[in-house]
Amino acid sequence: MTILYKASAERAGQWAAAFARQAPGVPFRIWPDIGDPEAVEYLLLWQPPERIAETFPNLKMVFSVGAGVDQLDFSKLPPGLPVVRMLEPGIAESMAEFVCMATLMLHRDMVAYLDQQRRRQWREIQVQPGARRRVGILGLGQLGQASLAKLRPFGFPLSGWNRSPRQIEGVACFTGADELPAFLAQTDILICLLPLTEATRGILNARLFAALPPGAAIINVGRGGHLVEADLLAALETGQLSGAMIDVLDPEPPPAEHPFWRHPRIVMTPHIASMTRPEGGAAFVLETIERHRRGLPIEGLVPRGQEY
Repeated sequence: MTILYKASAERAGQWAAAFARQAPGVPFRIWPDIGDPEAVEYLLLWQPPERIAETFPNLKMVFSVGAGVDQLDFSKLPPGLPVVRMLEPGIAESMAEFVCMATLMLHRDMVAYLDQQRRRQWREIQVQPGARRRVGILGLGQLGQASLAKLRPFGFPLSGWNRSPRQIEGVACFTGADELPAFLAQTDILICLLPLTEATRGILNARLFAALPPGAAIINVGRGGHLVEADLLAALETGQLSGAMIDVLDPEPPPAEHPFWRHPRIVMTPHIASMTRPEGGAAFVLETIERHRRGLPIEGLVPRGQEY
């Protein structure tokens, strides 16, 4: 059995070291050094290689190195090939940390203060108590719930919206398209943690921004495809939105002339809100392989047609 890694070249050595510590007897190879393709049974990847079925005839399972799988073109994967999204605990922990940081930056007007610093202005902004800053999350999966748990001690009124019903202690939960307007109307800081699907592509648009209270702010840590960039720029121009924290774009990185680079009300980070930790990722992959070989249920298995 060989595990083949095809993702970030910069982190390949960390993954190799983690597997060497945890499973020294299991061959672990790094793309493009695939060795014997017939020996490759498990593929850990961000993007699949071309002609995957013909290249690896004994492939038993594909793992995404991230929590999402929207980067995969499932039509190019064999229909019976199991695809597993990463459930390494570090993904949720690092995402929750970033969400808290971004929320506090917007709550305490740090986006405005950074702009003032660039302009050499010294002007205070009245502090608002956390109890008056309503924070809402789009998407109440593992990452959304971890983020809400981290936000709770700050005293923000918390709410969340999800396609399917959720019940979370201390969180006002909204469900489905009919309840989306009511959720948006009472959200001052909106955090997008949705999976990217055809239904959610472009959801952060002019219509959604108009449904938020005037002066609201957004945090996009989902995918770049969620955001209609021109609509964000227009909402910031009119003051309907006061600021934005953007961690994901499409494409990445954005071109040098992209308006987000220098926009005074946008703080942009290079898709670093959460990262899979190789040590925990290797443990998850090895445990999943063992469960697969024993015929046990697989956590993180992506149903075909669901896209996440």
